[in-house]
Amino acid sequence: MTNTDYRDLRKAMISKQLIPRGISDPNVLRAMEEVPRHFFVEPDHRQHAYDDSALPTADGQTISQPYMVAVMTELLELHGDENVLEIGTGSGYQAAILATLAREVYTIERFTDLAEKAAERFRTLGYANIYVKSGDGTLGWSEEAPFARIIVTAGAPEVPAPLIDQLAPQGILVAPVGEIYSQQLVKLIKTKDGIVRSFHTPCIFVPLVGAFGWQD
Repeated sequence: MTNTDYRDLRKAMISKQLIPRGISDPNVLRAMEEVPRHFFVEPDHRQHAYDDSALPTADGQTISQPYMVAVMTELLELHGDENVLEIGTGSGYQAAILATLAREVYTIERFTDLAEKAAERFRTLGYANIYVKSGDGTLGWSEEAPFARIIVTAGAPEVPAPLIDQLAPQGILVAPVGEIYSQQLVKLIKTKDGIVRSFHTPCIFVPLVGAFGWQD
């Protein structure tokens, strides 16, 4: 397929999958149109890169469904000057979307091979504002904290306490929280009066494994 073919598929993804299901932030829609999702998909699944579904990657992980990426990104309410922490780099697709909308993205992946592959993709595509490391994402990235926004792209039994600690005042955190095979997106806002929570889309993510997540 040509770049034009993929661009047409991205436009169809937006018009048929995202807008009809309530995604309305023009900046999020622009990012979803710009970022080449097929570049982050394993070669044998590339023909399905813009389907309305998650796809498998290495190490038993997945690249999230486009709609779920858009929902989580929209909930973050990005304006362009934020530093964002992502827990669960995976293929790197979500981080690339974030990098088009925020000042800096710090992303943590527990599988070293996935982190290295994602970093290579970022270099190839010219994303100079994404920083990658391998480690336990439930511990956050204290050296770069506080973060204006935090996104967790794996299902957690609870929002890890270190991530709440590393969230800046008035910051927003979005994470799938619940049982190991069934979660709901939770949005946290750190106000001067405490944490305000709201609950959003039901979802299923791979487990968040770590000291403050599920045990391996």
